[in-house]
Amino acid sequence: MSNDEASSTGPLRAAIIGLGTWGQNLVRSVHGHSDVIRFSAGATRTPDRARAFAQEHRISMHESYEAALADPAVQAVVLATPHSMHATQIIAAARAGKHVFCEKPLGLSSEASEAAVRACAEHGVTLAVGYNWRFQPALQEIRRMFQDGRLGKLMHIEGNFNGPSAYRFPRGHWRHDTDEAPAGGMTGRGVHVVDAMLYLAGHIDSVTAQSMRLAQDFGVDDTTSMLFRFQGGATGYLGTVIATAEGWRMQVIGSRGWVEVGDVEHLSTWEMRVCLVDPAEPLKRNRPQTVTFPASSTERAELEHFARAALAGRPLAVPGGDEVHNVAVLEAILKSLRDDGARVSVR
Repeated sequence: MSNDEASSTGPLRAAIIGLGTWGQNLVRSVHGHSDVIRFSAGATRTPDRARAFAQEHRISMHESYEAALADPAVQAVVLATPHSMHATQIIAAARAGKHVFCEKPLGLSSEASEAAVRACAEHGVTLAVGYNWRFQPALQEIRRMFQDGRLGKLMHIEGNFNGPSAYRFPRGHWRHDTDEAPAGGMTGRGVHVVDAMLYLAGHIDSVTAQSMRLAQDFGVDDTTSMLFRFQGGATGYLGTVIATAEGWRMQVIGSRGWVEVGDVEHLSTWEMRVCLVDPAEPLKRNRPQTVTFPASSTERAELEHFARAALAGRPLAVPGGDEVHNVAVLEAILKSLRDDGARVSVR
């Protein structure tokens, strides 16, 4: 059955590619919880480690990615694979007529990322990238607060995303490979914060960056920080430290107030603190108010959003979109690092 013939039916039948910790988490997020998408097949580089999990979740394992693409029962692939493999795997899926959900980042170069997006457009398949923060009710509410004027004009965003990633993986692991994780925590963690910034402030005009390894004598940089200028005029700061305790924070500052989100966990449903200027007493020091939201799964939300778009034949990631721009930001950061912190325009 072709994707077109199956487009009006559900759930979307997907193959999970890569069954490490995160791939398994994606499967669990929808297994038994979703009528929109289900994982019926899979492939991984370490099948022995995934065998029990696959059996438990009724996933039929293929011996290779190519075999999964050749399976006529598979309508889509979900890529939880190393960063450097994404663009090539996306293009292969597009040529096989399979929809693609790819974990972030889309790729490690804007040229390869743009080629991957273009291949999906040319072959009429839906491509989505796993920026699950966009499905946080708090982030969606912050965007509405700028749209309806409650926060005034967006002026500045700053954030950090920290944790013990440098300690989690042993010497020689691919996550310590500078080709897989350039700029240290920026590649695996920082791109989430950048995407949230793009969601609120639009594209970034220029960056300056610094990065170093301070905690260990091997692996990728563990301390990276960046300054941003947005095309809309706002400024931004981002820090990623991957040799410390887990934690993250983002503060968004407008001309009429600020909003802050952050905690130890980032996959749980966020709370947010809001502090607004009182027009009648603009110099009054108001206390922030805490706003809560009903619990939800951002992983399930992003996968179901992808599945609905795929079943409807609707594109998500498109040429020139935020997904490719995020990679261009990473490239500009790397160029700034090579040029001793020079300000670099984002192309």
